[in-house]
Amino acid sequence: MTAPDEPLETVTLELDDPRPDEVLVRLAATGICASDAHTHSGRIPSPSPCVLGHEGAGVVERAGANVTHVGVGDHVALSWMPSCGVCRHCVSGRPVLCTAAAPALLAGTLLDGTVRLHRDGRPVSHYSFLSTFATHTVVPAASAIRIGREVPLAVASLVGCGILTGYGAVVNKARVIPGSSVLIFGAGGVGLSAVMAARVSGAGQILVVDPVASKLEEAKIFGATDGLVPSEHLVERIRDLSGGGVDYAIDAAGGEGILGQAFAATIPGGTIVCVGMPDVHARPSLPGPELVRDEKIVTGSLYGSSRPSLDIPSILRQYAAGVLPLDRMITQAYDLDRIDHAFADMHAGLLKRGVVVFDEALAGFATPPVTLAA
Repeated sequence: MTAPDEPLETVTLELDDPRPDEVLVRLAATGICASDAHTHSGRIPSPSPCVLGHEGAGVVERAGANVTHVGVGDHVALSWMPSCGVCRHCVSGRPVLCTAAAPALLAGTLLDGTVRLHRDGRPVSHYSFLSTFATHTVVPAASAIRIGREVPLAVASLVGCGILTGYGAVVNKARVIPGSSVLIFGAGGVGLSAVMAARVSGAGQILVVDPVASKLEEAKIFGATDGLVPSEHLVERIRDLSGGGVDYAIDAAGGEGILGQAFAATIPGGTIVCVGMPDVHARPSLPGPELVRDEKIVTGSLYGSSRPSLDIPSILRQYAAGVLPLDRMITQAYDLDRIDHAFADMHAGLLKRGVVVFDEALAGFATPPVTLAA
Protein backbone atom coordinates (compact mmCIF):
# COMPACT_ATOMS: atom_id res chain seq x y z
CA MET A 1 0.00 0.00 0.00
CA THR A 2 1.74 3.18 -1.15
CA ALA A 3 -0.90 5.45 0.43
CA PRO A 4 -4.53 5.22 1.62
CA ASP A 5 -7.03 4.75 -1.21
CA GLU A 6 -4.29 4.25 -3.80
CA PRO A 7 -4.36 0.97 -5.77
CA LEU A 8 -2.43 -1.86 -4.15
CA GLU A 9 0.77 -2.72 -5.98
CA THR A 10 2.40 -6.15 -6.33
CA VAL A 11 6.15 -5.47 -6.21
CA THR A 12 9.44 -7.02 -5.15
CA LEU A 13 10.87 -5.68 -1.89
CA GLU A 14 14.11 -6.26 -0.03
CA LEU A 15 13.67 -8.25 3.19
CA ASP A 16 16.41 -8.13 5.83
CA ASP A 17 17.52 -11.22 7.73
CA PRO A 18 15.82 -11.84 11.08
CA ARG A 19 17.55 -10.41 14.15
CA PRO A 20 18.23 -12.58 17.24
CA ASP A 21 14.64 -12.43 18.56
CA GLU A 22 12.90 -12.73 15.18
CA VAL A 23 11.83 -15.41 12.72
CA LEU A 24 11.73 -15.56 8.91
CA VAL A 25 8.58 -17.30 7.65
CA ARG A 26 7.66 -18.44 4.15
CA LEU A 27 3.92 -17.88 3.98
CA ALA A 28 1.53 -20.51 2.65
CA ALA A 29 -1.67 -18.49 3.06
CA THR A 30 -3.03 -15.26 4.48
CA GLY A 31 -6.55 -14.23 5.40
CA ILE A 32 -8.35 -11.13 4.14
CA CYS A 33 -9.63 -9.14 7.13
CA ALA A 34 -11.83 -6.05 7.29
CA SER A 35 -9.07 -4.28 9.22
CA ASP A 36 -6.85 -4.49 6.14
CA ALA A 37 -9.60 -2.87 4.07
CA HIS A 38 -10.20 -0.18 6.71
CA THR A 39 -6.48 0.62 6.72
CA HIS A 40 -6.40 0.77 2.92
CA SER A 41 -9.35 3.18 2.95
CA GLY A 42 -7.76 5.36 5.63
CA ARG A 43 -10.38 4.63 8.30
CA ILE A 44 -7.66 3.02 10.43
CA PRO A 45 -4.54 5.23 10.34
CA SER A 46 -1.28 3.40 9.63
CA PRO A 47 2.11 4.47 8.29
CA SER A 48 2.66 4.01 4.56
CA PRO A 49 4.07 2.73 2.34
CA CYS A 50 3.49 -0.59 4.03
CA VAL A 51 2.77 -4.23 3.33
CA LEU A 52 -0.71 -5.04 4.65
CA GLY A 53 -1.97 -8.36 6.03
CA HIS A 54 -2.13 -9.69 9.59
CA GLU A 55 -3.60 -13.21 9.30
CA GLY A 56 -0.94 -15.64 8.16
CA ALA A 57 0.51 -19.12 8.45
CA GLY A 58 3.55 -20.73 6.91
CA VAL A 59 6.85 -22.51 7.44
CA VAL A 60 9.87 -21.24 9.38
CA GLU A 61 12.86 -20.73 7.07
CA ARG A 62 15.23 -19.11 9.56
CA ALA A 63 15.20 -18.43 13.30
CA GLY A 64 17.23 -15.82 15.18
CA ALA A 65 19.98 -16.81 17.58
CA ASN A 66 17.80 -16.35 20.67
CA VAL A 67 14.78 -18.27 19.34
CA THR A 68 14.26 -21.72 20.87
CA HIS A 69 10.51 -22.46 20.65
CA VAL A 70 10.43 -22.85 16.85
CA GLY A 71 12.98 -24.02 14.32
CA VAL A 72 13.52 -24.36 10.59
CA GLY A 73 10.74 -26.39 8.97
CA ASP A 74 8.17 -25.87 11.74
CA HIS A 75 4.65 -24.93 10.73
CA VAL A 76 3.50 -21.74 12.43
CA ALA A 77 0.41 -19.59 12.73
CA LEU A 78 1.15 -15.91 13.22
CA SER A 79 -0.17 -13.71 16.01
CA TRP A 80 -0.38 -9.98 15.32
CA MET A 81 0.11 -9.13 19.00
CA PRO A 82 3.45 -10.40 20.33
CA SER A 83 4.22 -9.87 23.99
CA CYS A 84 7.34 -8.96 25.94
CA GLY A 85 6.59 -11.29 28.86
CA VAL A 86 7.75 -8.83 31.51
CA CYS A 87 5.41 -5.81 31.57
CA ARG A 88 2.60 -5.61 34.14
CA HIS A 89 -0.02 -6.92 31.70
CA CYS A 90 2.08 -9.84 30.47
CA VAL A 91 2.96 -11.04 33.96
CA SER A 92 -0.71 -10.81 35.00
CA GLY A 93 -1.76 -13.09 32.14
CA ARG A 94 -3.09 -10.44 29.72
CA PRO A 95 -0.46 -10.41 26.95
CA VAL A 96 -2.72 -8.76 24.34
CA LEU A 97 -2.40 -5.56 26.41
CA CYS A 98 1.41 -5.70 26.32
CA THR A 99 2.74 -2.18 26.87
CA ALA A 100 5.94 -2.89 24.91
CA ALA A 101 4.17 -4.06 21.76
CA ALA A 102 1.51 -1.37 21.39
CA PRO A 103 3.79 1.58 20.45
CA ALA A 104 5.62 -0.43 17.77
CA LEU A 105 2.30 -1.74 16.42
CA LEU A 106 1.06 1.79 15.80
CA ALA A 107 4.41 2.94 14.42
CA GLY A 108 4.58 0.23 11.76
CA THR A 109 7.87 -1.24 13.02
CA LEU A 110 9.01 -4.42 14.69
CA LEU A 111 9.55 -4.51 18.45
CA ASP A 112 12.94 -2.76 18.35
CA GLY A 113 11.50 0.25 16.50
CA THR A 114 13.06 -0.58 13.11
CA VAL A 115 11.85 -2.22 9.88
CA ARG A 116 13.06 -5.18 7.81
CA LEU A 117 11.36 -4.14 4.58
CA HIS A 118 12.87 -1.79 1.99
CA ARG A 119 12.11 -0.67 -1.54
CA ASP A 120 15.05 0.69 -3.50
CA GLY A 121 16.82 1.27 -0.20
CA ARG A 122 13.94 3.21 1.36
CA PRO A 123 12.09 1.86 4.42
CA VAL A 124 8.69 0.22 4.04
CA SER A 125 6.48 -0.09 7.14
CA HIS A 126 5.22 -3.33 8.63
CA TYR A 127 1.53 -3.84 9.40
CA SER A 128 0.58 -5.33 12.77
CA PHE A 129 4.10 -6.83 12.99
CA LEU A 130 3.23 -9.40 10.30
CA SER A 131 2.72 -7.93 6.78
CA THR A 132 1.34 -11.20 5.45
CA PHE A 133 0.33 -10.00 1.97
CA ALA A 134 3.72 -11.29 0.85
CA THR A 135 5.52 -14.54 0.12
CA HIS A 136 7.91 -14.07 3.08
CA THR A 137 7.92 -12.09 6.30
CA VAL A 138 10.16 -11.43 9.29
CA VAL A 139 8.20 -11.35 12.56
CA PRO A 140 8.90 -11.13 16.30
CA ALA A 141 9.63 -14.58 17.70
CA ALA A 142 6.61 -14.32 20.00
CA SER A 143 4.38 -13.92 16.94
CA ALA A 144 5.31 -17.34 15.55
CA ILE A 145 3.14 -20.01 17.18
CA ARG A 146 4.11 -23.60 16.37
CA ILE A 147 1.19 -25.77 15.24
CA GLY A 148 0.59 -29.35 14.14
CA ARG A 149 1.45 -30.34 10.58
CA GLU A 150 -1.97 -31.98 10.15
CA VAL A 151 -3.69 -28.57 9.99
CA PRO A 152 -4.06 -26.94 6.54
CA LEU A 153 -2.22 -23.64 6.73
CA ALA A 154 -5.09 -21.78 5.07
CA VAL A 155 -7.22 -22.69 8.08
CA ALA A 156 -4.40 -21.88 10.49
CA SER A 157 -3.97 -18.41 9.00
CA LEU A 158 -7.49 -17.38 9.97
CA VAL A 159 -7.09 -18.39 13.60
CA GLY A 160 -4.44 -15.69 14.05
CA CYS A 161 -7.04 -12.90 14.04
CA GLY A 162 -10.74 -13.29 13.20
CA ILE A 163 -11.39 -16.72 14.66
CA LEU A 164 -9.41 -16.10 17.85
CA THR A 165 -11.13 -12.72 18.30
CA GLY A 166 -14.65 -14.15 18.20
CA TYR A 167 -13.86 -17.40 19.98
CA GLY A 168 -11.93 -15.71 22.76
CA ALA A 169 -14.63 -13.11 23.39
CA VAL A 170 -16.98 -15.96 24.29
CA VAL A 171 -14.59 -18.35 26.05
CA ASN A 172 -12.04 -16.02 27.66
CA LYS A 173 -13.98 -12.84 28.35
CA ALA A 174 -17.71 -13.72 28.62
CA ARG A 175 -16.93 -17.21 29.96
CA VAL A 176 -20.20 -18.62 28.72
CA ILE A 177 -21.51 -21.54 30.78
CA PRO A 178 -23.57 -24.58 29.68
CA GLY A 179 -27.29 -24.04 29.31
CA SER A 180 -27.06 -20.25 29.02
CA SER A 181 -28.36 -17.97 26.27
CA VAL A 182 -26.02 -15.96 24.03
CA LEU A 183 -26.86 -13.09 21.68
CA ILE A 184 -24.37 -12.26 18.90
CA PHE A 185 -24.54 -9.15 16.74
CA GLY A 186 -22.92 -9.75 13.35
CA ALA A 187 -22.56 -12.92 11.28
CA GLY A 188 -19.22 -12.19 9.64
CA GLY A 189 -16.03 -14.08 10.39
CA VAL A 190 -15.77 -12.85 13.99
CA GLY A 191 -19.47 -13.37 14.69
CA LEU A 192 -19.47 -16.91 13.28
CA SER A 193 -16.41 -17.71 15.39
CA ALA A 194 -18.35 -16.51 18.43
CA VAL A 195 -21.23 -18.79 17.39
CA MET A 196 -18.92 -21.80 17.25
CA ALA A 197 -17.44 -20.90 20.63
CA ALA A 198 -20.89 -20.54 22.21
CA ARG A 199 -21.87 -23.94 20.84
CA VAL A 200 -18.80 -25.75 22.19
CA SER A 201 -19.28 -23.91 25.51
CA GLY A 202 -22.66 -25.61 25.82
CA ALA A 203 -24.95 -22.60 25.34
CA GLY A 204 -28.57 -23.69 25.19
CA GLN A 205 -29.67 -20.84 22.93
CA ILE A 206 -27.59 -18.85 20.43
CA LEU A 207 -29.32 -15.89 18.79
CA VAL A 208 -27.63 -14.04 15.91
CA VAL A 209 -28.57 -10.62 14.53
CA ASP A 210 -27.49 -9.58 11.03
CA PRO A 211 -29.16 -7.52 8.29
CA VAL A 212 -28.32 -10.14 5.61
CA ALA A 213 -30.78 -13.03 5.75
CA SER A 214 -28.43 -15.45 3.96
CA LYS A 215 -25.81 -14.88 6.66
CA LEU A 216 -28.34 -15.84 9.30
CA GLU A 217 -28.92 -19.15 7.56
CA GLU A 218 -25.17 -19.66 7.43
CA ALA A 219 -24.94 -18.93 11.15
CA LYS A 220 -27.34 -21.80 11.86
CA ILE A 221 -24.93 -24.18 10.14
CA PHE A 222 -22.29 -23.10 12.66
CA GLY A 223 -24.60 -23.60 15.64
CA ALA A 224 -27.00 -20.65 15.93
CA THR A 225 -30.50 -21.55 17.10
CA ASP A 226 -32.24 -18.35 15.99
CA GLY A 227 -31.54 -15.66 13.39
CA LEU A 228 -32.94 -12.13 13.52
CA VAL A 229 -32.87 -9.20 11.11
CA PRO A 230 -32.56 -5.77 12.81
CA SER A 231 -35.92 -4.07 13.26
CA GLU A 232 -37.70 -1.47 15.37
CA HIS A 233 -38.84 -4.18 17.78
CA LEU A 234 -35.61 -6.19 17.87
CA VAL A 235 -35.10 -6.02 21.65
CA GLU A 236 -38.68 -7.10 22.35
CA ARG A 237 -38.28 -10.01 19.93
CA ILE A 238 -35.06 -11.12 21.64
CA ARG A 239 -36.69 -10.95 25.06
CA ASP A 240 -39.62 -13.03 23.83
CA LEU A 241 -37.35 -15.70 22.35
CA SER A 242 -35.07 -15.88 25.39
CA GLY A 243 -37.64 -15.80 28.16
CA GLY A 244 -37.00 -12.25 29.32
CA GLY A 245 -33.47 -11.59 28.05
CA VAL A 246 -30.16 -13.28 27.28
CA ASP A 247 -27.38 -14.12 29.69
CA TYR A 248 -24.61 -12.86 27.39
CA ALA A 249 -24.44 -10.46 24.46
CA ILE A 250 -21.48 -10.24 22.06
CA ASP A 251 -21.21 -7.18 19.81
CA ALA A 252 -19.10 -8.46 16.92
CA ALA A 253 -20.10 -5.58 14.63
CA GLY A 254 -19.40 -2.33 16.49
CA GLY A 255 -22.16 -0.45 14.68
CA GLU A 256 -23.98 2.58 16.06
CA GLY A 257 -26.71 1.73 18.57
CA ILE A 258 -25.76 -1.92 19.01
CA LEU A 259 -24.39 -1.52 22.54
CA GLY A 260 -27.67 0.00 23.68
CA GLN A 261 -29.64 -2.86 22.16
CA ALA A 262 -27.32 -5.43 23.69
CA PHE A 263 -27.65 -3.81 27.12
CA ALA A 264 -31.44 -3.72 26.87
CA ALA A 265 -31.67 -7.34 25.69
CA THR A 266 -29.52 -8.74 28.53
CA ILE A 267 -30.96 -9.88 31.87
CA PRO A 268 -29.88 -8.31 35.19
CA GLY A 269 -26.47 -9.68 36.07
CA GLY A 270 -25.76 -10.42 32.42
CA THR A 271 -22.57 -9.70 30.50
CA ILE A 272 -22.10 -7.57 27.37
CA VAL A 273 -18.79 -7.95 25.50
CA CYS A 274 -17.83 -5.33 22.90
CA VAL A 275 -15.65 -6.82 20.15
CA GLY A 276 -16.37 -4.99 16.89
CA MET A 277 -14.41 -1.75 16.59
CA PRO A 278 -16.74 1.30 16.55
CA ASP A 279 -16.05 4.54 14.74
CA VAL A 280 -13.27 6.61 16.34
CA HIS A 281 -15.81 9.32 17.20
CA ALA A 282 -18.39 6.95 18.73
CA ARG A 283 -19.53 7.89 22.25
CA PRO A 284 -22.19 5.35 23.26
CA SER A 285 -24.30 5.94 26.37
CA LEU A 286 -26.10 3.63 28.77
CA PRO A 287 -28.94 4.20 31.26
CA GLY A 288 -27.14 5.06 34.50
CA PRO A 289 -29.72 3.81 37.03
CA GLU A 290 -29.98 0.42 35.30
CA LEU A 291 -26.21 0.16 35.14
CA VAL A 292 -26.22 0.26 38.95
CA ARG A 293 -29.42 -1.60 39.79
CA ASP A 294 -29.06 -4.45 37.29
CA GLU A 295 -25.37 -5.16 37.94
CA LYS A 296 -24.72 -5.83 34.28
CA ILE A 297 -21.11 -6.20 33.17
CA VAL A 298 -20.11 -4.16 30.11
CA THR A 299 -16.60 -4.87 28.90
CA GLY A 300 -14.38 -4.88 25.85
CA SER A 301 -12.38 -7.72 24.37
CA LEU A 302 -9.27 -7.13 22.28
CA TYR A 303 -8.07 -10.07 20.20
CA GLY A 304 -10.29 -12.43 22.15
CA SER A 305 -8.66 -11.46 25.47
CA SER A 306 -6.37 -14.29 24.52
CA ARG A 307 -3.04 -15.84 25.29
CA PRO A 308 -2.19 -16.58 21.65
CA SER A 309 0.59 -19.07 22.33
CA LEU A 310 -1.95 -21.24 24.21
CA ASP A 311 -5.25 -20.41 22.52
CA ILE A 312 -4.19 -20.76 18.88
CA PRO A 313 -2.92 -24.37 19.27
CA SER A 314 -5.98 -25.20 21.40
CA ILE A 315 -8.40 -23.97 18.75
CA LEU A 316 -6.53 -25.86 16.02
CA ARG A 317 -6.54 -29.06 18.07
CA GLN A 318 -10.31 -28.75 18.35
CA TYR A 319 -10.47 -28.30 14.58
CA ALA A 320 -8.31 -31.39 14.00
CA ALA A 321 -10.59 -33.36 16.34
CA GLY A 322 -13.67 -32.32 14.35
CA VAL A 323 -15.09 -30.09 17.09
CA LEU A 324 -14.73 -26.72 15.33
CA PRO A 325 -15.58 -26.63 11.58
CA LEU A 326 -13.08 -23.88 10.82
CA ASP A 327 -12.60 -24.87 7.19
CA ARG A 328 -16.22 -23.89 6.51
CA MET A 329 -15.20 -20.31 7.20
CA ILE A 330 -13.28 -20.12 3.91
CA THR A 331 -15.54 -19.01 1.08
CA GLN A 332 -12.94 -18.34 -1.59
CA ALA A 333 -9.19 -18.56 -2.25
CA TYR A 334 -7.26 -16.10 -4.40
CA ASP A 335 -3.87 -15.61 -6.01
CA LEU A 336 -1.93 -12.60 -4.73
CA ASP A 337 -2.38 -10.68 -7.97
CA ARG A 338 -6.17 -10.90 -7.52
CA ILE A 339 -6.21 -9.44 -4.03
CA ASP A 340 -8.24 -6.44 -5.24
CA HIS A 341 -10.97 -8.90 -6.24
CA ALA A 342 -10.84 -10.37 -2.74
CA PHE A 343 -11.44 -6.92 -1.25
CA ALA A 344 -14.32 -6.35 -3.69
CA ASP A 345 -15.94 -9.65 -2.72
CA MET A 346 -15.56 -8.80 0.96
CA HIS A 347 -17.14 -5.36 0.48
CA ALA A 348 -20.01 -7.01 -1.42
CA GLY A 349 -20.72 -9.27 1.55
CA LEU A 350 -19.92 -12.44 -0.41
CA LEU A 351 -17.28 -13.84 1.95
CA LYS A 352 -17.28 -15.43 5.35
CA ARG A 353 -13.52 -15.35 4.95
CA GLY A 354 -11.28 -15.10 1.90
CA VAL A 355 -7.69 -16.31 1.77
CA VAL A 356 -4.75 -15.54 -0.48
CA VAL A 357 -2.86 -18.76 -1.21
CA PHE A 358 0.89 -18.83 -1.94
CA ASP A 359 1.44 -22.60 -1.66
CA GLU A 360 -1.58 -24.77 -2.49
CA ALA A 361 -0.09 -27.98 -1.11
CA LEU A 362 0.62 -26.50 2.32
CA ALA A 363 -2.41 -24.24 2.41
CA GLY A 364 -4.79 -27.11 1.70
CA PHE A 365 -6.92 -24.98 -0.63
CA ALA A 366 -6.63 -24.35 -4.37
CA THR A 367 -7.19 -20.98 -6.04
CA PRO A 368 -10.08 -21.09 -8.54
CA PRO A 369 -9.59 -19.03 -11.74
CA VAL A 370 -12.57 -16.73 -11.05
CA THR A 371 -13.82 -14.85 -8.03
CA LEU A 372 -17.31 -14.52 -6.65
CA ALA A 373 -17.73 -10.91 -7.78
CA ALA A 374 -16.99 -11.94 -11.38
